[in-house]
Amino acid sequence: TQTKAQALAFWRAPSVCMTGLLMPLMLFVFFVMPHTREPLAGGLTVGTSMLVAIAAYAVSSMMVFNFGVTVAVERGQKVDLLARAMPVPGWVCLGARVICALSFAALALGLLFAIAILGGISLETSVWASLTARIVLGALPFIGFGFAIAYLGSPSSAPAIANLAFMLLAFASGMFVPLAQMPDFLRAIAPALPTYHYAQFAWAAIGTADESQIVSIAWLAAYAVALFGISAWAYRRESRRRFS
Repeated sequence: TQTKAQALAFWRAPSVCMTGLLMPLMLFVFFVMPHTREPLAGGLTVGTSMLVAIAAYAVSSMMVFNFGVTVAVERGQKVDLLARAMPVPGWVCLGARVICALSFAALALGLLFAIAILGGISLETSVWASLTARIVLGALPFIGFGFAIAYLGSPSSAPAIANLAFMLLAFASGMFVPLAQMPDFLRAIAPALPTYHYAQFAWAAIGTADESQIVSIAWLAAYAVALFGISAWAYRRESRRRFS
């Protein structure tokens, strides 16, 4: 019941829902599809490489905004106060939000992959499956990132913080622009960003990663622990301030 209610709430927030579903499609159709068949080193094409990057961006941004912006907005609307007065355990609310976010992420991936196939991209079934699993699992640290924004920022500032921070992380990590074409200082800091290792983990599905999977997994796990720790601390601080 809580999952159904949460899904309805997401669907009624077009600024988050529609943006998360339609933005990846627009990026692919307008910026990638005209160059889909252009060759790259290793026998790959521009379309295949950029499909992975856009898919990773779609799912990770879905996590950040669903757990960051919407939670912050609900704080401003005092939905969290209502939730505390209801006979619903906290883990049920959190679980419902996770299920909904993963479901919308799967929908975004399905739409993007369908457009990519229509645009001429062909991958083996095992590659599609590996890519999907890597993108979904690798995005889990961004749930903590979203929660940290939701409880460290105010309800009015969280949307701006989330947009700015995530766009900077996406572009500075080489997700959309090759690091070789970026300034030296960005090339130096990119390997320390979570989006860099997330993209590398996803690109490993098509064999174009610049680092080993073990390294990518270790970095993503470390970021997950750190970000969830920060968000838990921020949540407890907010709870003490408002409800103690």
